[in-house]
Amino acid sequence: MGSYKTSRTSEDMKRELSDIMRSLKDPRVTGLLSIVKLDLSGDMSHCKVYISSMDGLDAAKNAVKGLTNASGYIKHELNLRMKLRKLPELHFIADDSIAHSAGISRLLDDLK
Repeated sequence: MGSYKTSRTSEDMKRELSDIMRSLKDPRVTGLLSIVKLDLSGDMSHCKVYISSMDGLDAAKNAVKGLTNASGYIKHELNLRMKLRKLPELHFIADDSIAHSAGISRLLDDLK
């Protein structure tokens, strides 16, 4: 079970990472991207960031490649904004939950 500090820090990181992702100029990191989930380890040394795209899993995988290449810049910006003693290692993982939920929504609309 995570502590209060870990959960508060993960929410702050999620908000700041979303803002940083919007400012990236990498062509692979485009479209409607969102951070679905952020898993911060208990000792705050590793952070798994689950990225989803409205364009599907392939676009999310492509965005993950761009984010991984820009991880140095992302960590630098995160350090300027959050002032943590030690920043966690960021691991970006593609997730298709947005596209999956949009498909379910379309199916439900078709039933009406």
